[in-house]
Amino acid sequence: MAVDSSLSPLGPPACKKDAKALKFIEETTRNADPVQERVLAEILARNAETEYLKRYKLGGATDRETFKSKLPIISYEDLQPEIQRIANGDRSPILSAHPISEFLTSSGTSAGERKLMPTIQEELDRRQLLYSLLMPVMNLCVPGLDKGKGLYFLFVKSETKTPGGLLARPVLTSYYKSEHFKTRPYDPYNVYTSPNEAILCPDSFQSMYAQMLCGLLERKQVLRLGAVFASGLLRAIRFLQLNWQQLVNDIRTGTLNPKITEPNLKSCMDGILKPDPELADFVSKQCGDENWDGILTRIWPNTKYLDVIVTGAMAQYIPTLEYYSGGLPMACTMYASSECYFGLNLNPMCKPSEVSYTIMPNMAYFEFLPYDPNSASRGDSMTTRLVDLVNVEVGREYELVITTYAGLYRYRVGDILRVTGFHNSAPQFHFVRRKNVLLSIDSDKTDEAELQLAVENASKLLRSFNASVVEYTSYADTTTIPGHYVIYWELLVKDSANSETESVDSVMSQCCLAMEESLNSVYRQGRVADNSIGPLEIRVVKSGTFEDLMDYAISRGASINQYKVPRCVNFTPIMELLDSRVVSKHFSPSLPHWTPERRR
Repeated sequence: MAVDSSLSPLGPPACKKDAKALKFIEETTRNADPVQERVLAEILARNAETEYLKRYKLGGATDRETFKSKLPIISYEDLQPEIQRIANGDRSPILSAHPISEFLTSSGTSAGERKLMPTIQEELDRRQLLYSLLMPVMNLCVPGLDKGKGLYFLFVKSETKTPGGLLARPVLTSYYKSEHFKTRPYDPYNVYTSPNEAILCPDSFQSMYAQMLCGLLERKQVLRLGAVFASGLLRAIRFLQLNWQQLVNDIRTGTLNPKITEPNLKSCMDGILKPDPELADFVSKQCGDENWDGILTRIWPNTKYLDVIVTGAMAQYIPTLEYYSGGLPMACTMYASSECYFGLNLNPMCKPSEVSYTIMPNMAYFEFLPYDPNSASRGDSMTTRLVDLVNVEVGREYELVITTYAGLYRYRVGDILRVTGFHNSAPQFHFVRRKNVLLSIDSDKTDEAELQLAVENASKLLRSFNASVVEYTSYADTTTIPGHYVIYWELLVKDSANSETESVDSVMSQCCLAMEESLNSVYRQGRVADNSIGPLEIRVVKSGTFEDLMDYAISRGASINQYKVPRCVNFTPIMELLDSRVVSKHFSPSLPHWTPERRR
């Protein structure tokens, strides 16, 4: 049977399988409201006998009006007692009639620990379905992807068990370790250079080394380069900068770096690696050049695009990626979280600033809390009526609220989205930001309260010098690889005669470490285990700097009565003002404490 391009208004599909996927997208988005109605009814019907729904006396009702009138809008803290019971081994139907198969650890935190998101086995099928739609859409934009491979840097992270025996791990670790991924059928449009053994190796150095080595060995086959986040791809580039000589030696001699000791990975790589002096000379010449401008396209000349998330906090990495890639397009393909997979980008080759995700109505039941960034209440969920998926308004911002098959009901995800348009009757959203997040380098998310506590804890060390922190602000510095937190401190020193330079420098370095020790486990894991975040830096500024900052803000129209010191800055003139007043810089001297969390 010939491929029928009329099946998809998106464009002519590349193959029969793509035609089926594109048809599914069209039918699902065209019938967004009926699909949403069906999804909610399915969720409520199957979970009618759960403790949570019985508590709110739904009485088996599956209609929207009853659901909205009886169920509250909730946050993670509201669910913590139920989640803790499940984690401790209670197998009764508390949130879901289907057994909770594991917990997915969110990059957000509650009281400094990762959030635990319950999930059920069938959610893997739903995630796999969304993954299966990505390449059919990409094939519309970039032809010939079946003629080569993708070099993707994918990793598993540490997992723990709750007291009740359930696994707790990141959503991508869950997916990569599932049979859906490990035994995925061959698809010529979606072949990786990295073998499963490299992706699944728990040691981050060995995993990265093997994936980079495989990418170099097949450099002419690589048509797309990617990682989950932009920060991950930059980390891979930095890894190449630090390790290219050893990689070249492996390629030249055909013998594997002795640091690769994981048995499955070592056996796999021994079967792949053969001496290739010509390739070794080429890599050595490229990496030995001090100028790394366009290094990605020099080493992998057939690369058509970068597949990385560069929306939200990741947008800060765009200029650096453009430098290393020689201006390759950056594709953001999907929108997902630990709580739920939401949708995909139907125009993946658009500019990063124009990325919009189409919500797929079959993934969960979606509601939207109107969000006004200029309002003090910013969409009080107790008084504001939530808007259904198909009724959102173009140009308005909303906070995403979800009801999932796995037992989250009217749950506030914390993402702020702006409606940019519709595909058929399904809305398309631009990701604006995570609510309340000040600083983020990788998967870490630090809010204002957490930053304040860290400053308070660290500043206690200044007492021996009769000094204190008068004011502070911060920013995420992504000009370094990996990126790191920069905190500007203005100090009040009551007795400067007691301040020997060496002693002060030592104490300020300890202040950096004390701040890191106060930050959440996601941040500390990024520092210790993932090497995705660099040492925290404190920049001490001259006395009066923050008054100058206020004067600048007022000169630009801020009200002197309502002015508050911003706890995070990213506006270039403000950062230039702060940096022009810096009198000393200090870095964390060692790694903060981190061990895989043990669930109480």
